Amino acid sequence: MTKESPVARRRVLLSSLAGAAVVAVLAVAALNQGEPPKNTSKPAAATGSADPTPTAPAASPTPTSSVKVWEGPPAPPVDANLSKGSARAPVTIVEFGDFKCPNCRRFAQRIEPELKSRYLDTGIVRVFWRDYPIRGRDSVRAAMAARAASRQGRFWEFHDALYAGEQPRLTDANLRAVAARIGLDLGRFDADRRDESVRRLVDGDLEFALELGLPGTPAFLINGELLFGAQPVAAFEKAIEKARHGG
Repeated sequence: MTKESPVARRRVLLSSLAGAAVVAVLAVAALNQGEPPKNTSKPAAATGSADPTPTAPAASPTPTSSVKVWEGPPAPPVDANLSKGSARAPVTIVEFGDFKCPNCRRFAQRIEPELKSRYLDTGIVRVFWRDYPIRGRDSVRAAMAARAASRQGRFWEFHDALYAGEQPRLTDANLRAVAARIGLDLGRFDADRRDESVRRLVDGDLEFALELGLPGTPAFLINGELLFGAQPVAAFEKAIEKARHGG
C-alpha cells in the first residue's frame, strides 16, 4: 500500500482537530524535548486575518487528575538555526508558516518588525519557526530551500528575503537567485535542498501541524496559547504580556 503524504492527508486531518489540550502544550513540548510540559492551558480564541482551511470545533479535554499532561503527537526536533532570541526569554512564540501565504508575508513585513524591537531585541521573546507548507509544490519547494539555507546558518536571512517585497514565483531559479543574493554556497545549497533528510524535516513539521489541527497559516503559539492569523500588533502585545506575567 502506498503511504499517503502529509499534504494528501490535509483535508481529512483538518476535519477533526486534535483537541484543545494538544494545541495548548505545543510550545512547551516543542522546546523542552525530554522534559515534562509545564503549560497546558486552553488555547485563546483565534480570530483575525489568516488563510484558513475548514475545521471542526475542538473538543475540550476531560481532566482525569489535577496534573495535566501532554497527550498529543510527539513534536519533531527543533532546529536551533530556526530560532532567534534569548534562550532565557520568558515567552516563546512558535510560528507555523508557509512562504506562499499572503498573510504570513503581511506578518513578516508589517507586524514582526514592531514585535522584534519591543520584545525580541529586549530578551522577552524567543521565536521558533515550523514549516506548514499547505499551498502545494511551491510551498514545499520554498520550505526545503529555507531548510537548506539553515544548514549554512542563514535561515532567517533567507526567510526575510523570501518575504520581502511582492510575492515572488517560488521556482527553483528564483530560490537559487535569493540564495546567491544572500551569499550562500550555491553548490551546497543545491545539494541540501534536494537531500531526502531535508524533505523529511519539512514533512515532519507539516504532519505535526496537521495532526494538531491548526486551521491555516500563519498560526502562532505564545507560551502554548493559540493566536491565529496576521492580527494587529496590539493583539500580539496583549498575548505576549499575558504570557509574560503568567496570565
